[in-house]
Formats: sequence, C-alpha cells, structure tokens
Amino acid sequence: MVKNRQDREERRNDGEGVPEIREVAFSAPAGRPAGVEVLTLAELRGRADACQLSTPHRPGFHHLLLLDSGRLVHSVDFREHVLAAGDLLWSRPGQVQHFGDLGGAEGRLVLFEAGFLDPATAAAARVEDWYGPAVRHPEGAAARGLDAALRALGEEFGGLGGLPLEVHVEVLRHLLAVLVLRAAHPGGPAGDDGTCEASETYLRFRDAVERDFTRSRRVADYARSLGYAPRTLSRATEVGAGVGAKEFIDRRVVLEAKRLLAHGDQPAARIADRLGFADATNFSKFFQRRAGTTPIAFRAAVRGTSEATA
Repeated sequence: MVKNRQDREERRNDGEGVPEIREVAFSAPAGRPAGVEVLTLAELRGRADACQLSTPHRPGFHHLLLLDSGRLVHSVDFREHVLAAGDLLWSRPGQVQHFGDLGGAEGRLVLFEAGFLDPATAAAARVEDWYGPAVRHPEGAAARGLDAALRALGEEFGGLGGLPLEVHVEVLRHLLAVLVLRAAHPGGPAGDDGTCEASETYLRFRDAVERDFTRSRRVADYARSLGYAPRTLSRATEVGAGVGAKEFIDRRVVLEAKRLLAHGDQPAARIADRLGFADATNFSKFFQRRAGTTPIAFRAAVRGTSEATA
C-alpha cells in the first residue's frame, strides 16, 4: 500500500498522476454488429455508471441524442447546453463531453463510428465537421422526419427481422445514413438552417489543422502543404467558419490546451511540449493572449480551487 501511494505521488510529480481525459472507445453490445448502437436514456441509466457519465470523457465515436421529454444538461468542449423536448444533440469523436443528471429526461441515443457510414454519406452529412453546432432545434416537417428516421433505425436495431446478418448490417447502414443526413440538414434546402455548403478548400484546411495543430500554428505551413496561397485559405475559412485561417488554428490550440488543463494534472511545461511550444513561457503568453487568463488561473477556475493549489 505504501509503495502504491509512493508510485502515485511520483507519477503526479511527473505530470502523470491523472490521465488528461478518459478516452472511451466504441464497444458493440454482445451479439450486435460493430459500428452502431441504438438505446434509450432509460437503458443508458440502467447500465452505465452515473459517475463516469458525469465525468469529462472523450469518446471516439458519434453521439446523436433526440430528447423526447424532460430537460437535460450536457456539456461539450466547455460549453454547457440545456436540452428540452425535441432538441437534437450531436457530439463528435474527440470532443470532451459529460452528461448532467439523466433522471429528469427521456430520449433516444444513437452511437456510431464514422467508418460505419459509406464515404458519400459521411461527406454529405459533414460527419467530420467537428466545428458544427452541437445542438439543433428541428421543428415541423424536419422534426417529424428525424423522429421517423430514428424510429426506423431503432426498430431494425432491435431485431434481425428475419434477415441474414450481412443484410441486416446493410439495412442499418442505410437507415443510419437517412438519420444523419436529416440531422445535418434539419432546415431543408442548403442555407435554410443558417449554414452553407463548405468549400473543398476549407474542408481540406480544417482536416489538416485537426491533424497537425500540435506541429504548426503557421498559416503559411498549411498553405504550402495543401497547395494554396495563404490568402486563399483565409478567405475559405472566413466563409466556412466565420474566422480567418490564423484565428481558426489558434482556437483549435486553445481548445486542446483547455482540455488538458481542465481534465489533467500535467504541468504547463508538459502541455507546452505536447502542443508544440518551445517552452512553458511561450505557451503561457500565447494562452493568456488568446484566453484572457493564465493557464494556472484557468485550471483553478474550472476546478474551483485556488491558484496556489492548482
């Protein structure tokens, strides 16, 4: 027991006392095809540890939740969302999230891996758009279409329906495609829901930033690797995300820094190294300029502690 305590203390002093954020991989229920699962919030309450659900975690798969009744608080990447009946929540792989009290809400939840969908559907539904809205409020025909799509998917998931397994999987894939396409375009024709089709230039830049933001924060580096002029990237990002290319990169770095500061015990020097900064001083200056507070003060604020103990 003493040795275990000593080992934990040594790891803590090394910045490894607590995992930064608990990673959660997709796990198919026994006897079910891998890649997708449909369940109710009541079923989730019955089988999941409430403490684990309320603790920040980072799933490696999508969550689509349609709230049928009650009220639910759900946090996605430091933003708290209050869902009411009829609201649709879509959180994506890699986003840090945690549930509030599940006791006062009922709804249906679809968990799926991006690779379960065919590439054309994934592109049309913008499933890789980590910066898309987490919550939508479908109404009228859009709401009825989502409900029908989710009911059909749930019924198929609930039983093989006399189909061979490989056919059952294909039916699930197609029904999920209907659901995610309706979820991605709840307002009808393009633009009716306040969004517009993202350009290929923006999508390539967004994906490159997600892959390489810990290695470079320079627009010129991305422009060179993608074969565009820096001004072209900035114009495309202004249209696709509402900010310039440099701002887009910096926001992604700040988001990851906040995740690591809030949900782990690594010192600033370790976080600086992970995010590609030369040293802790440069990281602290960058974070304070972008977030309006120091890394230590941010950690203390989100944890409700004093800076001396953060």
